[in-house]
Amino acid sequence: MTIKAPTLNIGGLGADPLTERIKEKQKKWKYKIAVLSGKGGVGKSTVAVNLAAALAKKGYYVGLLDADIHGPNVAKMLGVDKADVLAERLEDGRFEMLPPMADFMGQITPIKVMSMGFLVPEDQPIIWRGALVTKAIKQLLGDVKWGELDFMIIDFPPGTGDEILTVVQNVQLDAAVIVTTPQEVALLDTGKAVNMMKKMEVPYIAVVENMSYLICPHCGNEIDLFGKGGGKKLAEKEGVDFLGEVPIDLKAREASDAGIPIVLYGDTPAARAFMELADKLVKKLEELKGEESKEKTE
Repeated sequence: MTIKAPTLNIGGLGADPLTERIKEKQKKWKYKIAVLSGKGGVGKSTVAVNLAAALAKKGYYVGLLDADIHGPNVAKMLGVDKADVLAERLEDGRFEMLPPMADFMGQITPIKVMSMGFLVPEDQPIIWRGALVTKAIKQLLGDVKWGELDFMIIDFPPGTGDEILTVVQNVQLDAAVIVTTPQEVALLDTGKAVNMMKKMEVPYIAVVENMSYLICPHCGNEIDLFGKGGGKKLAEKEGVDFLGEVPIDLKAREASDAGIPIVLYGDTPAARAFMELADKLVKKLEELKGEESKEKTE
């Protein structure tokens, strides 16, 4: 008696349909940007969320993927953590998830958001090994109806592990924004993230220094709680751009808990800093895109 051999989905024995879908979808994303750091607690998600909001405030179409599978919080910071994720049935029988959107009552171009935080109860841990994490991230990229985007921003967990490798191997990144704080311990780990992006040959790498200083609410003086100038020194040492500093804003915690990015919460030093970061990033990416187009025509 003979039976038909099962179909095996093994790398190298044919194209993975999910990988192919990611390739097709990213053709509709003008700029793909990673936001990461080698260390936790530096405000990386705060930078990703406010960068997305700043770009949307300027009228760009933005997608924001929370690639932190074990500790997703982007949805909460954008005020859409209670949103239901719906799915659309396609002609081939597959389903694509429809990303919830945040537009803050029409103040900005809607930001499309996707996160594991939508799919798992907030008090339940995700206890997965690397293979499951990799598959989940690929599905959040390839099985979501992202559509046409000016910017796809991907917020990573701390470190240089599976999540980052999965994205870099499947998405052709245009830029990596490395977030640090001024103190030496943070700079040690952040330097590793910079060098990882160099090894992955990401075209544009830049450092942002978060929590650079505190503006005293009583006297208005700057207080260097974590030291001064570390982010700029790191950028100079590694030969990458320094996008700028973001001060500690006492309203930032209040804004995040309310699900409103600080750039939309009020005209504060931190809000202005994020808008300037967005301006610099757009300008640099457009310059690089122009140089690339010029090289192709020559």
